[in-house]
Amino acid sequence: MLITSAAPTSRADGPWVFAPARQARRRVRPPRPAPPGATPPLAAVLFDRDGTLIEDVPYNGDPGRVRPMPGARAAVEAVRGRGLSLGVVSNQSGVARGLLTRERVAAVRRRVEELLGPFGVWAVCPHGPDDGCGCRKPAPGLVHAACAELGVDPARTAVVGDIGADLAAARAAGARGVLVPTSVTRPEEVAAAEESAPDLLTAVRRLLDLEDAPLGPDDAEGPPVQGPPAQSPPVQVRQSPEHRPAQGPAGGAP
Repeated sequence: MLITSAAPTSRADGPWVFAPARQARRRVRPPRPAPPGATPPLAAVLFDRDGTLIEDVPYNGDPGRVRPMPGARAAVEAVRGRGLSLGVVSNQSGVARGLLTRERVAAVRRRVEELLGPFGVWAVCPHGPDDGCGCRKPAPGLVHAACAELGVDPARTAVVGDIGADLAAARAAGARGVLVPTSVTRPEEVAAAEESAPDLLTAVRRLLDLEDAPLGPDDAEGPPVQGPPAQSPPVQVRQSPEHRPAQGPAGGAP
């Protein structure tokens, strides 16, 4: 059944799914046919929200604090211009923690779309790290929900995010994952990423135009990834509690 309003739908054990912009799904051109044995052509790109599309403000429910990441508008427009489906997949455990409401999540969504344009679907996990849901990344539920709403095969979908959980969710769903590291991305996540790019626009350009090109650190274009060089001593950086699972005894993490 098609959703024609911006109201979210959900099951008690599933994600919230917003489908506010069905016009974003239109195809400007038909997908390229894949040669026998080749990877099927890309049909959709799903973006993580915090740290990927917009600056990471933990548990943010204030539209006034939304700031796009560098290159976010150009990256989204590039996907839109190819006629591919667009979506957002986002963990928002602030809901389970009592710090966010559905209305606040929706208000931030609207502000993001004011700044970056419409997305075909938003799939949001409102659960906490210990709730055992199937949608909180690195579980595949958000990717599955977004692909189902968009009517695309996960195998023809790319997920772009800034931490290992984003890529793990893509892998578990059968989608393609691309890492765009930031200061909160752990070195081991960068090393483990099958595909990475130094910034969001580069990641999208490669997905659209150079789908067979490697996206590893040795093939990076543009500005260097944020963070200290490999030979430098470890530097303590802020890590969003939304991005990271709780560590240590109960109550030891925000």
